[in-house]
Amino acid sequence: MLTDPVTTMPASSAAPRLLVALSGGVDSAVAAARAHEQGWQVEAAYMKNWINEENVLGDCPWQQDIEDARAVSEHLGIPFRVLNFMAEYRERIVGYLLDGYASGLTPNPDVLCNREMKFGVLLDWALENGFEAVATGHYCRKEEIGGVPALREGMDDNKDQSYFLCLLRPEQLRRAVFPVGDLPKPEVRRIASGLGLPNAGKKDSQGICFIGEVKINDFLETFIPDKPGPIVDLEGRQLGEHRGLHRYTLGQRRGIGIPSNAENEFYVVVAKRMDRNELVVAFESSRPDPLWHEEVRLHHLSWLIPEPPAKARDLEVRVRYRDPRVAARYEPQADGGALLRFAEKQRALASGQVCALYDSDRVLGGGIYP
Repeated sequence: MLTDPVTTMPASSAAPRLLVALSGGVDSAVAAARAHEQGWQVEAAYMKNWINEENVLGDCPWQQDIEDARAVSEHLGIPFRVLNFMAEYRERIVGYLLDGYASGLTPNPDVLCNREMKFGVLLDWALENGFEAVATGHYCRKEEIGGVPALREGMDDNKDQSYFLCLLRPEQLRRAVFPVGDLPKPEVRRIASGLGLPNAGKKDSQGICFIGEVKINDFLETFIPDKPGPIVDLEGRQLGEHRGLHRYTLGQRRGIGIPSNAENEFYVVVAKRMDRNELVVAFESSRPDPLWHEEVRLHHLSWLIPEPPAKARDLEVRVRYRDPRVAARYEPQADGGALLRFAEKQRALASGQVCALYDSDRVLGGGIYP
């Protein structure tokens, strides 16, 4: 059974082949270096998924990323290739992103990208071409518990990325390797500098998965036409006009386009009524605050454990990436979804976003807000 190279290597006369997904950034570069030091037969690939062919506003630095990934591979002395998955990316990620926003949802492309691309299309290619596993620079850990691969949070609380992997399938996790998950980010930078990696000082990317430093509204307006409509308050009074519901998300405060006309009072988005094309806003001081949730339903549940809970149980959840884990009561529903009852109210849970489920620092799975 495949094990994580950070701890042990499979006993074999020939080192197993590992394909490292090089993004051009420092995390995946150090992941490749660490895996090589652990004894894997490492090769690298850059996934060419998007080239900004639609002239989307913003920086889409795929050419520089390829050059950086190639330079890292040459420095480490490992084979490098560029794999073109643009058609698959457009179908699985861009299509999902645009369909979601057009339907009034707030999708999470980064979570889906891990399941469908890095550990989907790329892993399938790797297995077809004789590799044992795919490694990435994610800050998370994998270990065996009772013969089953378990996903745990990364050791660096500030960089933990386990949330983004909560929708992986067990067979994908079994073939996943996370060589930097046991390190803090400053140590990754130190290792990169010590090895003389050519991208050791490169800044972290903050853009959409594989698209780059593009503002989401700039991206969306290229593909989704604006459909103006009324901005209304909770009583239905029209306060202004929005440009299109896809441009807004729950809890948004800036960029709504209407003044509060009151000292220290600010409007926030509290609902999107697709049937009426209405954007609903309220003052942040509204009581009760319509953005706070005592409970929420989840659908499209995905599990990383062999036996999903068949009965109600207590667990922890991360309602969005940067939020801490919070206690919740998980109650399975007859339709295959679940009801989450939070120990403390949670704010602005946007439909289409992902909720990760945890048992302490172990990721159990995840689901999507309706």
